[in-house]
Amino acid sequence: MKKAIPFLMLAVLVSACNNSKETKTENEEEMNTTENPLLAESTLPYYAPDFTKIKNEHFEPAMLAGIEQQRKAIDEIAGNPEEPTFENTVVALEKSGDLLSRSLQVFGALSSAHTNDELQAIDEAMAPKLAAQRDAIYLNENLFQRFKTLYNKRESLDLDPESKKLLENYYEDFKIAGANLSAEDKEKLKEFNSKLATLTTQFGKTLLAANNAGAVTFTNKEDLAGVSEDVLKSRANEDGKGWTIPLLNTTQQPLLVSMDNRASREKLFKAAWNRANEGDNDTREIVKELVALRAQKAKLLGFDTYAAWSLQKTMAKTPANVNKFFGGLIPAGTAKAQAESDEIQAMVKAQGGDFTLEPWDWNYYAEMVRKEKYDLDEEQIKPYFELKNVLENGVFYAATKLYGITFKERLDIPAYHEDVLIYELFEENGDQLGLFYADFFARPSKRGGAWMSNFVTQSKLYNRKPVIYNVCNYPKPSEGNPALLTYDEVETMFHEFGHALHGFFADQQYPSLSGTSVARDFVEFPSQFNENWALYPDVLKNYAVHYKTGERIPEELIEKIKNSGTFNQGYSITENLASSNLDMQWHTISSTQKIEDVIAFEKEALKKTKLDVVHAVPPRYSSTYFAHVFAGGYAAGYYSYLWTEMLHHDAYNWFENNGGMTRENGQRFRDMVLSRGNTQDLEKMYKTWRGGDPKIGPMLKARGLK
Repeated sequence: MKKAIPFLMLAVLVSACNNSKETKTENEEEMNTTENPLLAESTLPYYAPDFTKIKNEHFEPAMLAGIEQQRKAIDEIAGNPEEPTFENTVVALEKSGDLLSRSLQVFGALSSAHTNDELQAIDEAMAPKLAAQRDAIYLNENLFQRFKTLYNKRESLDLDPESKKLLENYYEDFKIAGANLSAEDKEKLKEFNSKLATLTTQFGKTLLAANNAGAVTFTNKEDLAGVSEDVLKSRANEDGKGWTIPLLNTTQQPLLVSMDNRASREKLFKAAWNRANEGDNDTREIVKELVALRAQKAKLLGFDTYAAWSLQKTMAKTPANVNKFFGGLIPAGTAKAQAESDEIQAMVKAQGGDFTLEPWDWNYYAEMVRKEKYDLDEEQIKPYFELKNVLENGVFYAATKLYGITFKERLDIPAYHEDVLIYELFEENGDQLGLFYADFFARPSKRGGAWMSNFVTQSKLYNRKPVIYNVCNYPKPSEGNPALLTYDEVETMFHEFGHALHGFFADQQYPSLSGTSVARDFVEFPSQFNENWALYPDVLKNYAVHYKTGERIPEELIEKIKNSGTFNQGYSITENLASSNLDMQWHTISSTQKIEDVIAFEKEALKKTKLDVVHAVPPRYSSTYFAHVFAGGYAAGYYSYLWTEMLHHDAYNWFENNGGMTRENGQRFRDMVLSRGNTQDLEKMYKTWRGGDPKIGPMLKARGLK
């Protein structure tokens, strides 16, 4: 499963702090923009950030100035003696905060993808201030009353559909944020929000330290038997004494599939599993405090649990619906995982092993089973998947075939790191579409996972085109060697660019409704759907060529990849369900329930939902390093990856039944789904495009669960 983790902690205000040419005020003109480039619009194409000028010390002053600028704008709107109108209230709020938005979007990118001690300190210092700024908007009684007045007479305002949606969206956000609370309760809520902002930032900072500190060093080459020489070169320590293996954010680690030494496998796995359970980087107390505060916040807002409050604007709507969805997957998923476990245990025995299969053994012996059943060796595949070729002749090629867009690399626009690639996108008729930044390689300054976000958000209100970036964590090859990808990493690249397409095809008037500004259990749909084109015959033959010989990948290898598509899917869906269930269990505790032991709670949560029945299948993320829900924007929302998986398989089924990859089908999907942003009811939008409700059958079939 590919993870696109939105940077929420500092981006939480962006929907209310949108880019705006028109909001350049006297305050901005008074600021010394030559000393701080964030205080003025960039002069680069598409208003892309100028990383040749931006320094760490620019962020906090710019954000503080942005907060002050927006507060003045809010005070003017709330205190306006004139009757509220759509323009003087809704559009005025939409236009507030240009400076803050600009600063947040750049800071959010760097503090996630290329951080340092100084940025982390700024992050921690600004988190409660930004939470207070959001409260200053959504808990402002006078401002809320103006929106309420407009909302109550919205049918008579003669608004176009998108403007009406904007009004409704803001009004719902006010209610969800606590606008109807008493003055006393609003003060309590502000305290909760400030503490929660600080805690989520601390979790992310502590986890990054835990990931870096948890890297495992081996000094004996025999301990790394089975690991390729290329990987050993890329992991060799500068002093020549041993090899250091960094940790990815997930429980399982890529090298476990090739490490012959069982003790080494156990050492690496346990380093990942226990990375945040002890010492200076222990996150357990943060987790306990976070979930307790979230439960108290939910109670204050009139809900039994945080999940019930959080799910209000999603497709699932309630925890009961999420659990019902889980119930339709758990029996089939765990049954297949058990069958896989039995098969792998048999392979252990066949290889002379006299031990019970453990999590650190699974990938190693599963690879043997895969080779035996499908004669598929990952090392045979990787030479055909050179990174830049996959990007340009695979990911981009598929987008051209479906949507007619084209790409040109830009070497004249500065990036924030030397590894970042930059491309300009064009419509089929040659019109400019936007800028794309691709940051693929892992480094200590980057948090784990893969994600997409914006430097600039599309908006017709300000004539802005999107500037979008994708971030991944592929191992960087040693100097002089090509970056060769596993097939899973190829899918990740297609996935993240699916998010990018959702942002590039945005066609909204208002930035807060633009592109990927949709519910969590819809936002992963376009990205997962885009994975389908990685193995599409016309696309595959265009990019899967041997990096040395230029020969296309043999048909027999393609068939092996396809035939192995349902392999290990019991494990995959069970580890995902385990993490999704943990998230929901953490966020359905009551405000009076006190958690004493994080690990014990996790074990019990998995036991009562029967997700612990297969011993060797741990959660994809354990609670102590579950960044999605404790540092990102997926609290009570991790289920959305599986929810949108149902949508994407159902959608691809429609394509298969209607001619496959054609420009006509691509344009229809773009026009009816990808370009719509958050301007329509998402369920209705999907059903209108699909011609009916989504079915779970294609998902179960794709995973080999039926």
